[in-house]
This record gives sequence, C-alpha cells and structure tokens, in this order.
Amino acid sequence: MPFAEIRGRQIYYEIHGQGPTVVLLHHGFSSLNMWKGVYPALVEAGYRVVLYDRRGYGRSERGPDFEDFYLSGTFCQENCQDLKQLSHELNLGRFHMVGQCEGGVIAVHYAADFPDQVVSITTSSTLCYSHVTMAEFNAAKFPKAFHELDAQVRDKLLLWIGEEHAESLYEMARTKGGAYGSDKFDIRPLLPLVQCPALVLYPDRSALFEVEQAVTFYRSLKNGELAVLPKCGHNTYDQQPELYIRHVLDFLNRVTYENANLMDFSMTCLAPSPPQR
Repeated sequence: MPFAEIRGRQIYYEIHGQGPTVVLLHHGFSSLNMWKGVYPALVEAGYRVVLYDRRGYGRSERGPDFEDFYLSGTFCQENCQDLKQLSHELNLGRFHMVGQCEGGVIAVHYAADFPDQVVSITTSSTLCYSHVTMAEFNAAKFPKAFHELDAQVRDKLLLWIGEEHAESLYEMARTKGGAYGSDKFDIRPLLPLVQCPALVLYPDRSALFEVEQAVTFYRSLKNGELAVLPKCGHNTYDQQPELYIRHVLDFLNRVTYENANLMDFSMTCLAPSPPQR
C-alpha cells in the first residue's frame, strides 16, 4: 500500500487515472473510503484522482500528540501544510480540490493560502458559520455517545476511521467541539481570499446545517457558483450520487476547458513573431 512520509508521519494515499489532477478531501468522521462511489466516475471522465487519509484518519498515522493537534486552533493550517508536502512528494502540480464538509473547510484554507497551486475548489455540505460554539453545536447535533449510536452508523464509523480510533475521535468531536474547539466557527472572512473558481454544493434538508448557509457561502466568494441538491441530506455524495457527480463533473470540465483555452492563448501571445521579409 502506498504511504508517503509527511512531516514525520506515514500518510496513506491512492492515485487513480490520468489527466488533470483532482484531490478529494474527506469529511471529519471518515477516510478516503467515503469516495469509493465517486472517484471512478472522475477517472472515467479523464481525471487523475488523488485520495488520501488525513492525519489520524483511516490508515494514516496519528502521532502521540494527535489529541492536542485535533483540538488545537491550528488544525486547518496543519492539514494544509500536510497537503502541501504531499503535493510536493507526489509532484501533483496545480490541482482541483473537492471537499466534503470538513474537507471543504480544508480546501478553502488551502486555496486562500496557496492560490498558485489551486485550479478550483468544490465544497459540499460545508459549514459557513455557527451561531454557537462548536462544542455546543456538536453536543446538540450528536447527543448520543458512540455506544448508543444505531448499529449502521457505528459500523460505518468503524469502517471509515478504523476500530482503534473511531470511538475516541467521535467522542472528542461530540464533547469538545473537535477541530474547532470552544469557539464559534466562521469561515466568511476567509472566503474573499479564494481567487479560483469555487462551486458550493449544498443539500436542501441537512440535519446539521441550514440551506441558507449556502447562499452566504456562495455570495462571499469572488468567483463562486451555487448548486442546491433537492431532497438531499448532509451526505450529498451518498444520498444523491448521480446528481452530485453530474454537478462536480460539469464544473470541473468547464474550469479545465477554460484554463486550457487560457493557456493556449497565453502561449500564442508569448510565441515569437515570424521573421520579417
């Protein structure tokens, strides 16, 4: 299995297909396994897809200070640094990003911090802001302890995160606010810094985030688009997979085509003029 040593830890990754690169960023209770129903369509459409388990998820190493890292105020920045080094190790060049929920937060931070490396971002079911602290938010949204969860939900978390750490990660998020700790969450100040094209995908009936968040998210972007998926809950990729993939591919194809045309135009402008006779 392919691993890359990223800042002293073993990070698991997979690469599928050939073409323009798309990096998929999983959500906060998951691993790259969540993308198994999505990435084949991207490969078939002519993209090179890079999936990886972020630090402490799936098959990637945690490190002894994982809890401090997970509950710290630098969680997003640390994840961005990991992705930057992984991109360098794998020689990814410029790439698209598709992020689900917390993966979308990482994508926004990365696009704002490293604009020269990002072609586009797609975020799906990603929180824009909270009215209460994330500790309060998660306590309200996830009232059941791990052992009280429905068997189907618990089994999915065990599959995604791994049997060793699924319960501890879930409980840290549920009781302590997880990556965003005791503060209110607000990504709005960061969104105007995202220069690349950005697609905001949102479900119309998420149990976690109200759909009105999508409009604020979209309107805070300089180069944004918005698509709302009907009759869809939080896990958009799972509940409306065909529509989800259709929106993502339409966006990726348009951005890729526009970038290719821009590159052709630039090369034409920079080409030396033919000699005068």
